[in-house]
Amino acid sequence: MKILISADMEGATGVTWPADVLPGTPQWERCRGMFTSDVNAAVLGFYDGGAEQVVINEAHWSMRNLLLERLDARAEMLTGRHKSLSMVEGVQRGDVDGVAFVGYHTGAGTEGVLAHTYLANSITGVWLNGTRASEGLLNAHVVAEYGVPVILVTGDDLTCVDAAGYAPHAVTVAVKDHVSRYAAVCRTPARTAADIRAAAKEATALAVRREPVAGGPYTVELEFDAEHLAMSATVVPGVRRSGERRVAYTSETMYEGIRAFKAVTTVVSAAVEEQYG
Repeated sequence: MKILISADMEGATGVTWPADVLPGTPQWERCRGMFTSDVNAAVLGFYDGGAEQVVINEAHWSMRNLLLERLDARAEMLTGRHKSLSMVEGVQRGDVDGVAFVGYHTGAGTEGVLAHTYLANSITGVWLNGTRASEGLLNAHVVAEYGVPVILVTGDDLTCVDAAGYAPHAVTVAVKDHVSRYAAVCRTPARTAADIRAAAKEATALAVRREPVAGGPYTVELEFDAEHLAMSATVVPGVRRSGERRVAYTSETMYEGIRAFKAVTTVVSAAVEEQYG
C-alpha cells in the first residue's frame, strides 16, 4: 500500500496569517516545525494502519518548507518546484492507493483561514463546471482520473466542511477553528499530532484504488480583482474572456485542466503590479 501526502501549509497547526507561511520570515521559520509535525503525524498514522510506503509531495509556495530531518525515517519527500501535476505530483505513476491533503484550506472568495486558490490574492473566485472550487476540489478531480481516492483532509474547520463536498468518505481533522481570514482558535501541536495520527490510521482502510473517473469536459472559470488580469490571462491558448474580470477555458481532462490552471495563474501573477495589483 502506497500513500501520497499532498502537504500545504496554510491549513497547518498554528498558522493564521501571511507571515506564518511566507518563506524567510521569522514566523515562517517557527511555523515550519508545526507544519512538519502535522505531516509527520499523518506519516506515522498511515504506517500504523499498514501502509508500506508513504511519499510526501511538498505543495506550499516554494515547495521547500518541511523539515526533512524531523520526518519518520521510513517516509520519502518530493520537495521543490516545477512539477507536472504540482500539488499532487506522483499520483500519475499508477502505484498510489490513497491521497491525503494535509494542511489544506478553503478557496478564494470564501470564509476560511488564509482562504485562497493558488494565488494569495488577485483571484477572487474559481468555479469548476459551475461549482465554486478550492484547491482541494480541483486536486480531488485530478487524482480521481487516476483512480485514487482522497482519504484524509486536515486544515481548519471550514476546510473539513469543504472536503465533505469533494471527498465525502475521507476522514477529516480540524486543527483550528476559523474566526476570520487571519484569526483562528488553535489547538496545540501535541493535540493535533495525536488527532492526525489517529485519523490517518483510520483512513488507511480507505486506500483502495478505483476505476479511473473520466468526468470531462471540465470548464474552469476564474474571477480576478482587476480587469487587466483577465486580459493578461487570455495569452494562454484556449483561455477566453467570460466577463469584465473573468476568464474561462474548457479541458477534456483534469490533467489538462490543472496544467492550464497553473499556466493562467503564472501569467496572472507576473501581471500584478506592486501597489495597485
